[in-house]
Amino acid sequence: MSISSLFTHKSPVVSFEIFPPKRDGSLVNLNETIRSLATLKPGYISVTFGAGGNGVNASTWEIARSIKDDFGIEPLVHLTCISHSKEDIDEILLRLKAYGLKNILALRGDINPDNPPKKDFTYAGDLVNYIHTQGDFIVSAACYPEGHPESESLVQDTLNLKKKVESGATHLISQLFFDNNLFYSFLDRAKLAGIAVPIDAGIMPVVNKKQIERMVTLCGASLPPKFKRIIDKYEDKPEALTDAGIAYAIDQIIDLISQGVDGVHLYIMNNPVIAERIYSGFSSLLK
Repeated sequence: MSISSLFTHKSPVVSFEIFPPKRDGSLVNLNETIRSLATLKPGYISVTFGAGGNGVNASTWEIARSIKDDFGIEPLVHLTCISHSKEDIDEILLRLKAYGLKNILALRGDINPDNPPKKDFTYAGDLVNYIHTQGDFIVSAACYPEGHPESESLVQDTLNLKKKVESGATHLISQLFFDNNLFYSFLDRAKLAGIAVPIDAGIMPVVNKKQIERMVTLCGASLPPKFKRIIDKYEDKPEALTDAGIAYAIDQIIDLISQGVDGVHLYIMNNPVIAERIYSGFSSLLK
């Protein structure tokens, strides 16, 4: 099943992101997480991919195969390219084919100073193009509501995104954001550029100040005053910060749904309890 075919506009598609554990022994716990997420009936579950060819990567497609075969949910496999050669990518794609995994989220990946970039792929668009030459895969791509941190301007970022779509990306997932108005402005730019594929809004609940600060540094998301006040007031009260962060995420999602968003992709940090609490806060809007 193509991820893009899930977007019928009858109701927004809800999906989750999970990541492989660093230790194999934690796979049992992750399996329970997936089991809990399956009860929420997501449109798909994406599985992240570690940079640099470490042992985490092998478990990415094992987890994705389990999501598909054991739980009947379509997986979206992340695939990064900055640290891989064409031969590396060929090997991975052959493995995905063998596992019956067709939906790929094509990403450049973060540059790791301990693992120098390879030279075969410079941008995610290069990977999108290449994947389409290697078989019957369906490619999704990432987008940045506030522009990629390395982009010269919002206009240039939009043009680069259009190139990814023209290269064959049939679905987009946004990086996290905390100001819905910035996401709506991004949608307007995409529409003006002729980008007409489904776009998921990426939402991450605030449950840990350091975690959020790290993610914001990586993706360049801005923090609106309301959001900053929540972090500042409850940063030393973990339970209160979790409650406030979940409430903020639900408020974002309710507004997005009321504005007719294509889908909501939740970055849940492998925490099914948080996923369930957020989902229960807006699930009645999907009926």
